[in-house]
Amino acid sequence: MQQKPLKKLLQELEQELLRLGYTDGSMIFYRNRWKKITQFAEERNEIFYSEQLGIDYVEHHYQILKKDFDKTLSQKDTQELRIIRMIGDFQLHHTVLRRYYKHRKLLTDPYYIGVSKDFKKACEQKGYSKVTVNHYVKQSERFMDYLVSQGIRSCHDIEHLFIIGYIRTLAGYTYKTVEQNICSIRSFLRYLQDQGILKTDLASKTPMIQARKQTRIPSVWTKEELDTLIGAIDRGNPKGKRDYAIILLACVLGLRVADIKNLTFGCFLWEEKKLIFTQSKTMETITLPIPSEVGWAVIDYLKYGRPKVDSPIVFIRQIAPFLPFSESNHLHQMIRAYMRIAHLPTLKKHRGMHSLRHTAAARMLEHDIPLAVISDVLGHTNTDSTAVYLKVDINKLKECCLDTPEVCL
Repeated sequence: MQQKPLKKLLQELEQELLRLGYTDGSMIFYRNRWKKITQFAEERNEIFYSEQLGIDYVEHHYQILKKDFDKTLSQKDTQELRIIRMIGDFQLHHTVLRRYYKHRKLLTDPYYIGVSKDFKKACEQKGYSKVTVNHYVKQSERFMDYLVSQGIRSCHDIEHLFIIGYIRTLAGYTYKTVEQNICSIRSFLRYLQDQGILKTDLASKTPMIQARKQTRIPSVWTKEELDTLIGAIDRGNPKGKRDYAIILLACVLGLRVADIKNLTFGCFLWEEKKLIFTQSKTMETITLPIPSEVGWAVIDYLKYGRPKVDSPIVFIRQIAPFLPFSESNHLHQMIRAYMRIAHLPTLKKHRGMHSLRHTAAARMLEHDIPLAVISDVLGHTNTDSTAVYLKVDINKLKECCLDTPEVCL
């Protein structure tokens, strides 16, 4: 790829930001910074942009390296770093990476908007769960947005080199994020082939990263950490009653957050002390016993904490409008809030709601419950998915060690 002079590179970057709908205020800010970077390069007699030029620029103007060493980087300093990273990313990929997607529509091209809607319908017709459909659609839209940035106006023109180019933009993300993106792209490419839009099987040529899920050790709470977390919940107020019941359903019964949010009054068979629900991920119906602690926590919330609203969903937001949690709300902020109250470190491991599900599995394993039973409780379709939890039981792993004779020389 032929390197472009800095001024030409910034002109093309400006056009891309305008295409993406950046506001006038943002553009004024970026143009001001680009002018300073250009002047800095001219003073050094440098025509082309390089990573070293960007680092030298922020160090000269903002003393970034010293602040980073002293751990005094401000949000303003971080924004200056984003500017040079954006230029570097655009130079390498000819696209703008790591933008925020939450509050804006990603696709603006009518053609690709139509493709995305049709792809979503196809996923729903195949019976994929809502979570899977959302993943596939959102991540395929990011791929389509990349195609637009590369000048590809029709899916008929997708070639293997564009797929590889997009995958390169994922460098630096976690294994799980890369895996999800590639899985979504492969599904999208298979759809395009089924529709006759693609004549070549590009899905099978799309590389998967060489790693196994079983190599990852799940984040699990110790008994002391879990007791501290639960102890931080104020069960005397309605929100605390709700959060306490939700956390117990996750860490005792191992429910996924999506399933907790979808629980209805009809799921609780109180006389039989059973909980029956259909898993959002597998669409399988699961029946679980309701432990006494969990049952009383839910009852306490229903009687004294739940807003008086006409909804079949059990767990409701405590702030008006009193509605069920949205599909995009993973309740991660709930855990983080109680961790801060309990003074638990938030950077040690992934500490979202799913880590409580891991903890439930690990605790069952510690009590010698067979793997097949744990699979049934968690709703896994096979024990291979459950086997990953063996890694968190150090005592069980020690039992697997073999006595090996010493090597005699």
